Amino acid sequence: MSANNSPEDARLAGCGPRDVTLYSRPGCHLCEEAKAAIAPLLREFGAALYEVNIDDDAVLKERYGWDIPVIFVGQHKAAKHRVDLAQFRRQLGEAQR
Repeated sequence: MSANNSPEDARLAGCGPRDVTLYSRPGCHLCEEAKAAIAPLLREFGAALYEVNIDDDAVLKERYGWDIPVIFVGQHKAAKHRVDLAQFRRQLGEAQR
């Protein structure tokens, strides 16, 4: 593994289209808002949420810093900072096709 990779990169690469990853850290109010906002859509689409505390991984902490939350649908970045729910719904729908 190179210095720019994290074990998390391998997990993300193996994610299925209905796996949603939220990169955040404790105490991040934007992260909590994003998690609450997407929860109904996760239920609607039967998507699984995997929450990752970037502070537990030096590579992720350096990569994302204060640019959180970052949300991936499958292996594709879907949102950063704030979630556009209409766009997120489209991304989840497209991921299921």
